[in-house]
Amino acid sequence: MRLVRRINFSTVMLVLGLLFLYLPMVVLVVYSFNESKLVTVWSGFSAKWYGELFRDQQILSAVWTSLKIAFFAASMAVCLGTVAAFVMTRYGHFRGKTALSSMVTAPLVMPEVITGLSLLLLFVQMAQITGWPADRGMATIWIAHTTFCSAYVAVVVAARLREVDRSIEEAAMDLGSPPLKTFFFITLPIIAPALAAGWLLAFTLSLDDLVIASFVSGPGANTLPMVVFSSVRLGVSPKINALATLIILVVSLATLLAWFFMRRSETKRKQAVKQGDAA
Repeated sequence: MRLVRRINFSTVMLVLGLLFLYLPMVVLVVYSFNESKLVTVWSGFSAKWYGELFRDQQILSAVWTSLKIAFFAASMAVCLGTVAAFVMTRYGHFRGKTALSSMVTAPLVMPEVITGLSLLLLFVQMAQITGWPADRGMATIWIAHTTFCSAYVAVVVAARLREVDRSIEEAAMDLGSPPLKTFFFITLPIIAPALAAGWLLAFTLSLDDLVIASFVSGPGANTLPMVVFSSVRLGVSPKINALATLIILVVSLATLLAWFFMRRSETKRKQAVKQGDAA
């Protein structure tokens, strides 16, 4: 009887938790098909706001700008974060290692307002001394996003590097493989899942950032969160609901595809293990 009560209580808590997380999204999706301009008043089913969304050049331009910045920031963050992770995990004790590790991970705990303000002051001083950047825009946002995204990538990759069996790399080098070749053919494939996870995390953080981008952007570069935030301050438009619904759809499809391929890969691995045991 106690077990039944525990199961029922756990089930109730699970359902309440799922409702708390996903019910607002369901409401948002439903109201994206609202015909009324007032997002809180239902006046009938209509998909006209999706058409209005695709005719809004400001939002479409902001989406394209955010995607470009997120792609390049995530790619550069993977490069810098991987180098930082190697220094933190593979090199022995050297003077300044603790300071370097603290500086690499500092953006993880630093308030975004402080990070954005410091980067703004840096760009202003650089413009006064060197003349670059003359205008803040995509380049400054890219640099700013790369700065704080590299910290997340470094933590993810460093955790994977600590678990790598270094005897495999040592065996490859004992057989005559140069260190660079060993890295690309041995180490890189092993840490590839961590690199992919770091890239996706950096891409998501860059795409979602509002505070830092607001500090370092200029009139010619507006990211999607900035456009959405400015639009919401003037009143929530049903086009924002349509945009959020499309984002939820894309993320859900990507998650479903990732789950499908992972499940298929796991099934093939189990079949290979069974065939090996049978042989």
